[in-house]
Amino acid sequence: MHISKINPTTTAAWKNLEKHFKKVQHVAMKDLFAQNPNRAKDFTIRWEDFYVDFSKNRITDETFRLLLQLADEVHLKEAIQAYFSGEKINETENRAVLHTALRASGNADVKVDGVHIMPEVISVKEKIKHFTEAIVSGKQKGFTNKAFTDVVNIGVGGSDLGPAMAVEALQYYKNHLITHFVSNVDGDHIQDIINKINPETTLFIVVSKSFTTQETISNAKTIKDWFLSREFGAKQEDIAKHFVAVSANIEKAKVFGINPTNIFPMWDWVGGRFSLWSAVGLSISLAVGNDHFEKLLQGANKMDIHFKTEAFKSNIPVILALLGVWYTNFYQTESEAVIPYSQYLDKFVAYLQQGVMESNGKGVDRNGKPVNYQTGSIIWGGPGTNAQHAFFQLIHQGTKLIPTDFIGFVQSLHGNKGHHDKLMSNFFAQTEALLNGKNITEVDGNEAVIPFKVFEGNKPTNTILINKLTPESLGKLIAMYEHKIFVQGIIWNIFSFDQFGVELGKKLAGDILNDLEEGAFVNHDTSTSELLKYYVNLTK
Repeated sequence: MHISKINPTTTAAWKNLEKHFKKVQHVAMKDLFAQNPNRAKDFTIRWEDFYVDFSKNRITDETFRLLLQLADEVHLKEAIQAYFSGEKINETENRAVLHTALRASGNADVKVDGVHIMPEVISVKEKIKHFTEAIVSGKQKGFTNKAFTDVVNIGVGGSDLGPAMAVEALQYYKNHLITHFVSNVDGDHIQDIINKINPETTLFIVVSKSFTTQETISNAKTIKDWFLSREFGAKQEDIAKHFVAVSANIEKAKVFGINPTNIFPMWDWVGGRFSLWSAVGLSISLAVGNDHFEKLLQGANKMDIHFKTEAFKSNIPVILALLGVWYTNFYQTESEAVIPYSQYLDKFVAYLQQGVMESNGKGVDRNGKPVNYQTGSIIWGGPGTNAQHAFFQLIHQGTKLIPTDFIGFVQSLHGNKGHHDKLMSNFFAQTEALLNGKNITEVDGNEAVIPFKVFEGNKPTNTILINKLTPESLGKLIAMYEHKIFVQGIIWNIFSFDQFGVELGKKLAGDILNDLEEGAFVNHDTSTSELLKYYVNLTK
């Protein structure tokens, strides 16, 4: 098994899609519905508690056939097998990509370098479970023998975005622990968190694979110094009772003062933006209880099995990925909007931004050559109905074509049917409005104003309707987008699992910090030098 390195533009399917696009690029979706009364059923997938309707897209049966052919020609099926098997598909870093193993069943046969990894995965899951139970029950206490009331997760990027998103998404299932997230190295933010917590009853989780990440370690040291300040009476040995680590660097965590038994491992075959399923998700387990955390993993595993085994024509992540390629590479769209109709999913789009844009924001293919086609998409959006009152004007009447995913839930969590019906009526109405638009004959009012009230319509959407927001359904939803990212990376012939693009800025930040401390600015362009001088003069 291996991942091929095929430039997609050289495939027969791509060439046929180019010809096909010229014929259908201006197709009216309303006409397609009129021509095929069964279109909605033909382009809908029902799977477990998911109902995925992709009929409101600018595709015909021929488009769909050619997109599926493209998936076959780039050997997607073989790539999926390599993805799940432990093959080192992250070639630039010589690593396997196995976040799927973190939620696999205990008897799964997964090896890295010939070694079975599931026993270690299960061992860490058990450690998370026992630690969670000890903290939540109050059995494990702080240095003044008081039960914990608060948890602070200290991380950045994947060590923050995933856990913060999941904890907020699952607020309905929360226990008594209050969870906080510190990520930005902004001192104002960290001070704001410190002002809200009591050191005697707060547990701190330091999440850093290397235990050297500037933002995370700076924040951890600031909190540690505050914890040890004279007014609280905490001693150095008390750090071990209040600080735990999720890290691969056990020695540095121990030097910080963390008890080795409270260090949870990270593996190099799990990328940061796909790590919430690991011990990085310890804050999720603590916030909602380990049973709910396990349900989250089980949901993701169900989507893994669907993705791995389902035929492409009815495979949810594959179809969503192919539709994204159709718009990105043929309609030349640059962005996709994601609109979850649940306030609990307020952080979901920010989480997806990292997953999509850090993974597939690549301009060099797997052969090391610059690509001659678009890759990646700008992901943006926000919860409905708020989004309707913010940026929907651009989607409805702007000059840009913006494919949009609508995510909704059949049942509300708190049972207020009146509110939920209002919410969901907007959910359904928006995709209908984007499809149909409003032509000049349907517009009322002053003749001079009529052109401004016309809606073009014909705007593509996917409707992802889920029975209820549960830990399991959230796991399925997150995994669905993870696999969409993977499929698009395979089609675009890029490596989705490195992120060298974030390193240059980090290095330069370190250089500039040294300059600020020394008061000398050398080896910078004139713009940066002048900015640094201005900053220093105002902060003296």
